[in-house]
Amino acid sequence: MPATYGFLSTYPPTQCGLATFNAALATHLTGGAGGSGVVRLLAGDNTSGGIALDRAAPRVVHTWNTDRPGGWVAAATALNRFDAAIIQHEYGIYPGDAGAEVLPVLQALRIPSIVVLHTVLTHPDKLQRAVLEQIAAAADAVVTMTDTARQRLTTHYDVNPRKITVIPHGAASHTSTPREGHDRPHLLTWGLLGPGKGIEWALRSLAFLGDIAPRPLYTVAGRTHPKVLEQQGDVYRDSLKELAAELGVDDCVQWSDVYLEPAGLSRLIRSADAVVLPYDSTEQVTSGVLIEAVAAGVPVVATEFPHAVELLADGPGLLVPHQDPEAMAIAIRHVLAEPGLPGRLAGLAGGPTLRWPAVAARYQSLIARLIADRRPLAAATIPA
Repeated sequence: MPATYGFLSTYPPTQCGLATFNAALATHLTGGAGGSGVVRLLAGDNTSGGIALDRAAPRVVHTWNTDRPGGWVAAATALNRFDAAIIQHEYGIYPGDAGAEVLPVLQALRIPSIVVLHTVLTHPDKLQRAVLEQIAAAADAVVTMTDTARQRLTTHYDVNPRKITVIPHGAASHTSTPREGHDRPHLLTWGLLGPGKGIEWALRSLAFLGDIAPRPLYTVAGRTHPKVLEQQGDVYRDSLKELAAELGVDDCVQWSDVYLEPAGLSRLIRSADAVVLPYDSTEQVTSGVLIEAVAAGVPVVATEFPHAVELLADGPGLLVPHQDPEAMAIAIRHVLAEPGLPGRLAGLAGGPTLRWPAVAARYQSLIARLIADRRPLAAATIPA
């Protein structure tokens, strides 16, 4: 019988990159076979609509309401029903200081466990470092999605390097979606919106492109991040609209306040002449948006955040300094001036190896090895 998997993560309809990632991984890893399930992390009454799940996606078998104390006990019990556990990690999704309540879950598991790290900080505080080191010690395997993250983990943390496996963030296949023709060059940024996204620098770069005829259209697609919306409202989005008006580029910007279904996202990506990632972060070691753009063969103009530096080294895009709209404009101008560039990029930076079936196969291989490693130990504990 095939192995069954228990997934611990946020999960649709929660709107966040982690939920989307886990849903895609779980769907491709299980291949529609029954027996696997998700333990869903849910903060408060966050039941807002998000992406629709594929019919083959595993069902939710338990919900861990993270604003209630002691929820880890039932979460661990639910995960122990499966052959292996895959745990998504971000500090902010688990209860406790620095998300420490994931630790008793790991310690209570009687099955092999993989922890997938979505953030590895270069300069963690003392508690963040301690929690991550304890997570790595308790897990059977740790997955990072970039070699940059692996290097950070081995350089800045006390972690057994033999436990670490690098498996890239998966991407959907957009090849069945035809490229859409359009009258104006189309620039695109998508994802949940909030401070740090750097959209203001992309808007400022548009002001340097006024001589291009016809002027580029810049689509900013994505809803405001739920936590940002709860704490600050739509202040960031409103400030961006005001900036676009001040710069005289508001007629060049299209705001799409939606959380895109896969088919709609695929059409949007395939309509783009360039994906612009103007992020402020110098820490970001994983970007699903970057992976999707590269896998789709769309040129990328990105600031020098770690994942972009690593992935774009093979040539599927251009890197620019942070908060430098003039440099960004020069890079965009170069991409738009080079005809046929998307077609030439399709085979770069991993190609099919970045797509979900290949990524899921690597998780499957890792899990099979962990289960096999456990069998001699289990046999040794059975009385003669």
